[in-house]
Amino acid sequence: MPNLQSYENTIKNFSWAMVEKELQYKPGDSINIGSYCSDRICQMGKGKKIALLWEGFGEGEKKFTFNDIRLGSNTFGAFLRNLGIQAEDRICLFMDRIPELYISFLGILKIGAIAQPLFSAFGEEALRVRLEDAQTVCILTQYKHLHKLRAILDQIPHLKHIIVLDHDGKKPLKAKEIPFSMEKATAVENLEIFPTKAESSSILHYTSGTTGKPKGAKHVHYSLISQYLTAKWVLDFQEDDIYWCTADPGWVTGTSYGIIGPWSQGITQCVLNAGFSADSWYKFIQKNKVSVWYSSPTAIRSLMKAGIELSKKYDFSSLRHLASVGEPLNPEAVVWAEKVFGKPFHDTYWQTETGSIMITNFPCMKIKPGSMGKPFPGITVALLDLKTYEPILEPGKSGLIAFKPDWPARMRTYWNNEETFKGKFKNGWYLSGDRATMDSDGYFWFLGRNDDIINTAGHLVSPFEIESTLLEHEAVAESAVVSKPDEINMEVVKAFITLKPGYQPSKDLELQIMNFMRKKLSPLAMPQEVEYMDCLPKTRSGKIMRRVLRAKEWGEVIGDTSTLDEEN
Repeated sequence: MPNLQSYENTIKNFSWAMVEKELQYKPGDSINIGSYCSDRICQMGKGKKIALLWEGFGEGEKKFTFNDIRLGSNTFGAFLRNLGIQAEDRICLFMDRIPELYISFLGILKIGAIAQPLFSAFGEEALRVRLEDAQTVCILTQYKHLHKLRAILDQIPHLKHIIVLDHDGKKPLKAKEIPFSMEKATAVENLEIFPTKAESSSILHYTSGTTGKPKGAKHVHYSLISQYLTAKWVLDFQEDDIYWCTADPGWVTGTSYGIIGPWSQGITQCVLNAGFSADSWYKFIQKNKVSVWYSSPTAIRSLMKAGIELSKKYDFSSLRHLASVGEPLNPEAVVWAEKVFGKPFHDTYWQTETGSIMITNFPCMKIKPGSMGKPFPGITVALLDLKTYEPILEPGKSGLIAFKPDWPARMRTYWNNEETFKGKFKNGWYLSGDRATMDSDGYFWFLGRNDDIINTAGHLVSPFEIESTLLEHEAVAESAVVSKPDEINMEVVKAFITLKPGYQPSKDLELQIMNFMRKKLSPLAMPQEVEYMDCLPKTRSGKIMRRVLRAKEWGEVIGDTSTLDEEN
């Protein structure tokens, strides 16, 4: 039986105060995410329960109980405090998905410092920009990433300490570099938890825009209230679940639902620190008996590309609930999941700035494949007219997705960029920058980023609709649709596609695909051109970077590409 049994009854009487009571928090009390996710769980008698099942590529496996997590985060916290780290100091986490990443995250929060997770794949310039903007004072990393820091050290004077977590005692270290081993250090049984309040800063997540430097979305400890409940009702955690969130904590999903959501409820989670392959992922699910799985549409489409035959080699009977995040989930992926896993993926919609799930498909609700679902209780959503910023009441009409403040996990500002932060609000609404429609049943349907919507001959065309149709063709693995300039219609549709194994680019195949689409789309939505690609440009969190493709078509400046996954 799902944790949320009746959506309609719940939204009538919902208040965030209900969650505060469940977490034994009263307004004005101290609230510390690090302590809530470790010390509190141990106090509830779950200290011996497995918190983390970790597996690394060629590095074996490790297990950590909640008491291990408590002691490890205490040890990190004490070490940093002894270095002189103060509350509100920014501490960067720049490492692969090793256990220390998850455990030190809690330790940083326990002493009142601000955690700044960054992808370990970032290059020198991407790293420098973010450290400089945040005026980061300390960074935790691995020896193999030191060369990036050494190359920019003279440009980031605020950085005082570089903590090397895997130093073997033999390789030379330079100025500011300090070796530290969580496993070899004396465990700290008792750590004085900094008395953070609801509005105390907790996490600084950098999100890149289309132009200018990346923006640091600042979150607070009160975000726990949203993250705890959304994980409970949307991911539907049960006491004996084994949970797998495939997101890196360098991305907000990897902290909100790869650390805080599960551990605030005492849930066992597993982490695979290895590159993607359908075979290794399926083995991981089978081996660990994963029951709740939270992944991205990009990963799901990659699994689809590998074919159904491969999936038949594995046992997925442990899977109970599947959810996706990062991009809109194409209807075809929902149908495919039901064939392969016997269960659909439940799409969830939210952003770095919102901090927690905002619109979603609940386990207790009927899924409409391709839909975002309905608003989470306590979240007021509207589709706004682009000119007046007034809510659109007519079902089926497109508008800008907007949320009425306030909810616990909302970012409080952009770091050192209050003006841009204020620009996210109009007429009393937070503007997401995305467009959607709502049907007569109250389900939302994603159309695209506002600047991705294609205006051809005065008609608005959703790239998502075209991409989903392309994915229905047997040869298409992935697709991205953008506009290209046109003398008559101002702009027309262009599609970029990658092919499944066994198919080769050709004019004949393009004609087949176009004929297939003509049966499903209006003439205005039909691509005027199809271009084959080996791979589509994506961020490291799996989002297709349509703006990169569009900029090339229009001869525009691409903007910030520091989050571009260079492997794609």
